[in-house]
Amino acid sequence: MKKWLTVLLAGTVAVTASACSSGTKDAAKDGGAAAPAASKGIATSIEGKQVEIEFWHAMTGAQEEALKKITDDFTKANPNIKVKLVTQGNYSDLQQKLTAAAKAGKSPTLAQTYEDWNTDFISNDLVTDLTPYINDAKYGWSKDELNDISKVFRDDNLWDGKYYSLPFNKSTNVLFYNKTLLDKAGLKVPTTWDEVKDAAKKLTQGKTLGMGFENSVGMDLQSFVLQAGGEFIDEKALKVKFNSPEGKRALDYIYGFIKDGTGRTAGEDKFMSDPFGRGDVAMYIGSSAGLSFVDKGVGGKFDWDVAVLPKDKKAAAVIQGTNVSVFTSGVSDEQKLAAWQYIKFLINKENTAYWAMKTGYLPVRTTANDSQEYKDFVAKNPKQGVAAKQLDAGFFYPRMAGSTTMKNDVMKEVDAVLHNQKTVEQGLADAEKAANAALEKGKAQK
Repeated sequence: MKKWLTVLLAGTVAVTASACSSGTKDAAKDGGAAAPAASKGIATSIEGKQVEIEFWHAMTGAQEEALKKITDDFTKANPNIKVKLVTQGNYSDLQQKLTAAAKAGKSPTLAQTYEDWNTDFISNDLVTDLTPYINDAKYGWSKDELNDISKVFRDDNLWDGKYYSLPFNKSTNVLFYNKTLLDKAGLKVPTTWDEVKDAAKKLTQGKTLGMGFENSVGMDLQSFVLQAGGEFIDEKALKVKFNSPEGKRALDYIYGFIKDGTGRTAGEDKFMSDPFGRGDVAMYIGSSAGLSFVDKGVGGKFDWDVAVLPKDKKAAAVIQGTNVSVFTSGVSDEQKLAAWQYIKFLINKENTAYWAMKTGYLPVRTTANDSQEYKDFVAKNPKQGVAAKQLDAGFFYPRMAGSTTMKNDVMKEVDAVLHNQKTVEQGLADAEKAANAALEKGKAQK
């Protein structure tokens, strides 16, 4: 087993509080997903056989309940396939357990995975190429069914023209705001960085601060750099490019709220939904998947809403959330086929719409997003429809070897700046040095 196992076990901080990951030269460049090679057909059959598969996930609350409902429906439609759902804590826990299971040769049949995890799994032959299943005449999808998955989600799951995972729970960051406070201050919803700064100053009153950021804001540095018109990384050269005038503007912008006392991070609250719900912050940037958590935190104490991310020179919104991969270690051909049948059901038009309506995540299919049922739901729940408005500006995090460590290193340096341990300039320089070293190390370990 390659050295990546040790690296992955050490580099799990970045995924704990955020749902994220990336594209490289292998992502599709055209508007549709080209079918790679003609399928020779899946030789395996599970007709008349009882097959049990295990799905490791990190869903809780309403998300876990929705997953159970979809799984129960699948079992009713496919009584010969038993799906055992196993919750594995948060994403960091899930990554560590998947890594340990792979090392022991005891992987689950399928699991939620981030793209940068899959880069390492693929290089070690630990996840299944799903392309033959997608192209299979009997069990697969038509080209239209494949292309029905939004392009940014398809690209996010392609490696050298092959699909090693498929999208499941996808979200983007949005701006949460206390409508009651904004109305009282006579403010419109901010759409630019400058408007956010101005609103934050006016909304900072008493115990309430104007702006908030998740503890994982260091992972969002890429979004801010892109919004400022800069470049975060050169993936071909494997060199980061955020130590630039645009990078400085981005980190200055985030740090500025902390420095002038108009903003804060979640800190010991862990997630901003709690201080926002208490009225401790008037606005914050967080995942659209947090809608149900915010609603619970607010508990009807005030009116609140969400808006697309404010921009600087351009719009940019990271595509967050995990995909689903099928493993190889200790997994039979029958289990792989059963897992493929389950994935197809999990993200079909009806279920991806249901999942989105129950959880706040995005439908991964265009037909689901455009369905009358989902449109009616969004009309009654307009907060739900905001994230999808940003898909045209969507991007995904780098996923090359070493990118998990790179993201952790950048987070660490951004945190140092926000805690007044380093200047913006020093933090960017140190982040650049550490990030490039992580990418070099990752390249050497491939």
